[in-house]
Amino acid sequence: MKHTLLALCCLLAISLRAQENTKYQEPPQEILDLVDYVFMDEAKEYMVLASRDAYKSIEELSQDEMRLGGLRIDPKTNIGSRVTYFNRIQVQKTSGGKGSAVEVKGLPENPRLTNFAWSPQQKRIAMTHTSSEGVELWVLDMETAQATRLTEAKVNANMRYVAQWFRDGQSLLVKMVPDSRQALINTEEAIPTGPTISVNDGKKAQNRTY
Repeated sequence: MKHTLLALCCLLAISLRAQENTKYQEPPQEILDLVDYVFMDEAKEYMVLASRDAYKSIEELSQDEMRLGGLRIDPKTNIGSRVTYFNRIQVQKTSGGKGSAVEVKGLPENPRLTNFAWSPQQKRIAMTHTSSEGVELWVLDMETAQATRLTEAKVNANMRYVAQWFRDGQSLLVKMVPDSRQALINTEEAIPTGPTISVNDGKKAQNRTY
């Protein structure tokens, strides 16, 4: 009887511990501070240090996804649903062997950056930021380490070459979502206006038609 009572107490303790509302654990700050990606201009004058999360959040993984012609699209933001974003970028001037990495100013809180593109003169970088409403185009000035938003959240980033620089380095050709585009139909909430009719035209079919 004592052994049975002890076993029941152990099982109860395990059950209570399993029901604790624990949170997802994070690695030490030293690991989070590691830089994931480094890229430089052709003259090796500037170095950009970019960091990103190794894994997507539960919120990102639970977002809707549309599949079309090999593409994986987030229909709400108009960008690939499998994109892994950079959330921190720094600029370091390497010429002369001096200078330390400087945090980029002007970025939104919790940025989600991708689609980096150098200007022809290698003095600016175009990039996109994905907000909850859609994709915005931003430009980073290398000399001042200042980021500036250029467009509203209407950039069409579903395919490659989202933004392309002109030769003057002052203008950009950007793919945008047209204002006339109709809202997508939510098939889970759509109410059918009539019956679904199947016709076999006299051929064999797996299902009966009436």
